[in-house]
Amino acid sequence: MILRKPIALEDDASNRSWHNSSWSRAPLRWQLAIVTALMVAAAVGIMTIVAYWTVSTSLNRSVDSQLESVARSMLSRSVDPAFNKRIETEIESFKAYNPDTNILYFPPGASRGIGDNIPLVNEGEVIRGEIPISFRNQGDQRVLALNNEVGATVVLAQDLGPTYALVSSLGMVLLIIAGLGTLMAIAAGMVVSTTGLRPVSRLQRAVEHVTETDSLEPIEVVGRDELAQLTRSFNDMLESLEASRRRQTELVADAGHELKTPLTSLRTNIELLMIVSNSPTATISNEDRRDLEKDVIAQIEELSTLIGDLVDLAREDSRVQNAEFVDLGDTMSNALDRVRRRRPDVKFDFVRTDWYLFGDSFALGRAVVNLMDNAAKWSPPNGVVRLNMQPISDSEIHISVADSGPGIPAADRAKVFERFFRSVQARSMPGSGLGLSIVKKVVERHHGTIEVLDSDDGGTLMQITLPGSASEAIIRAQHPEEKLATEH
Repeated sequence: MILRKPIALEDDASNRSWHNSSWSRAPLRWQLAIVTALMVAAAVGIMTIVAYWTVSTSLNRSVDSQLESVARSMLSRSVDPAFNKRIETEIESFKAYNPDTNILYFPPGASRGIGDNIPLVNEGEVIRGEIPISFRNQGDQRVLALNNEVGATVVLAQDLGPTYALVSSLGMVLLIIAGLGTLMAIAAGMVVSTTGLRPVSRLQRAVEHVTETDSLEPIEVVGRDELAQLTRSFNDMLESLEASRRRQTELVADAGHELKTPLTSLRTNIELLMIVSNSPTATISNEDRRDLEKDVIAQIEELSTLIGDLVDLAREDSRVQNAEFVDLGDTMSNALDRVRRRRPDVKFDFVRTDWYLFGDSFALGRAVVNLMDNAAKWSPPNGVVRLNMQPISDSEIHISVADSGPGIPAADRAKVFERFFRSVQARSMPGSGLGLSIVKKVVERHHGTIEVLDSDDGGTLMQITLPGSASEAIIRAQHPEEKLATEH
């Protein structure tokens, strides 16, 4: 069997581009089948080569062993002095039993051999007694030369034609087996790929169904293998998409409902003002006109606040955050300054301490502003809103905002963070019902919690728990990339 070195493909850019594009466009089923077939074919090929080499080597060794055994048997009789006298008879007897083997015998000390004409190449070293034995190939013959202790030498040449024919037949059989094994490997690869990719096909059909029908129904999970885990992950994604869609639908519905009331009132007041302005017979007192104008301005402000809250809520739902190093004390001080300018009629007490964390400074400031605005709204005239920062451990802090208002009923405390929820007492007050919902989302995004408690004087206490540290160095060490961003 002759093995030829495979022709190497040129590793140029065009070949790589063709291979990558053709392979990547092939169906995954075919890719798996081809890879499986190549691996099995390589294994079958290696096993075929090893089997051929092993059998061929064993046959050659068997021939050498048989030749050496025959030669030693012949030389064992040469010790008898009478052997050399009947050498021709012995040779004829040998050839009668070994018709496919030529023999040339050299008596001790002789320079010419007796027997068949066998060309000598390196057998002279054996004849002279320099080496005891030698083997070589000559055409289709295996030539052996063996010398014994008395100086006699026998040279044997055995025809290897039958052996070569047997080896060739063996190689052909192994080649046929390798071919059949490759075909079976391709068939097995197709079966394995088809069976193994059946869940993937089912997942693909489900994705196409979602694309075509916009339906987010989960897929049936079969088994516990990796494909089943992939299906579960896909179902989790569908569930998240369904929840996101549901939140968007609820937000649009609630926003439309909340926008409808101020828009209706605004439209009514504007139409009334237009009627009074355009009709010479319609009259209205200056006081009523001023009241209508104040209502219009208040409704416009209410719409602006509601739209701003909706934008803030959509921003929190998107989970986009500008992560940065935050000095929480500075953030709360800045928020307090903004609220004081808007509510000069309310007194604010702020107990500050050093606290640092990694998060969204703007969102945290907006959350604190919402809490203080809410507390100021419910505080009585000349009331006091108390803002306090109190570390409860090395890694957590309480931020509390307390007022002296009527407080929140226990039955409503679990609902105050829902979108657009307004208690019976709050419905007569301005507001959209989104402020506390935004606060909760900001706090949860910073891995904190918020709860509603009673203040010391019977009002409401909003208490936030946030992670962080009183040491600036610790927070900066935990987020070295923020330090680099600051330096650059």
